[in-house]
Amino acid sequence: MLPISDMNPTRRFPLLNYLFIGINIAVFAWELGLSEGQLQAAFINLAVVPADIMRNPFSLEAFLDILRSMFFHGGIAHIGGNMLYLWLFGDNVEDRFGKILYFFVYMVSGFGAAIAQVLINPNSQIPLVGASGAIAGVLGAYFVFYPAVKVRGVVFLGYYMRSVQWPAWIVLGMWFLLQALNGVASMGAVNAESGGVAFFAHIGGFVVGAVLAGLFSIVVPQPPREQRYEALYERAQRYRF
Repeated sequence: MLPISDMNPTRRFPLLNYLFIGINIAVFAWELGLSEGQLQAAFINLAVVPADIMRNPFSLEAFLDILRSMFFHGGIAHIGGNMLYLWLFGDNVEDRFGKILYFFVYMVSGFGAAIAQVLINPNSQIPLVGASGAIAGVLGAYFVFYPAVKVRGVVFLGYYMRSVQWPAWIVLGMWFLLQALNGVASMGAVNAESGGVAFFAHIGGFVVGAVLAGLFSIVVPQPPREQRYEALYERAQRYRF
């Protein structure tokens, strides 16, 4: 399923979420101005290379490599998919956490994702780039906060596509299950050094985001279900035309 919208209006303008999207797009625009050789050199020198991180994991350079990696992307499809998910689900997670905690969750999820992938493949010389790990943390938090919210999307059936509407726990649960299955399958792949999708970064980020959201829910519990439904209905009226 390709999600296209969720029925979950926010209370506040998601400024920080849009800022993350803007930074990612700006960095990608900078990448487009580089030659193929320059881009590969930038990834190798400025992003996460697991073998390099393992040689000096607690250095400032390792910290900066992980931070920079979270804003690089490997192509139009890569950044397009990531920004779609961040735009769809990040606004509500920011709304629930607040801007300061949302910034913390996004960053910690991104670092946790990179560390998970490095530990799985510590000898890899392939640069690890993309906001996928941090965004996976956003998805994990959404999964905990809003499991029953309906998500609209399309399912492709050969040459046809069908519009569907599923609860978030199914959409995001299926996404996580797919990452887990692909991650396990990739561990025995002969071409593990040829690059590809960093599935364990996705898994690590999702778990970090879900755990942080779970802890937050314990400390700051949501109102009773009836009040949440009433608030959601009131907010939804602002979107009616």
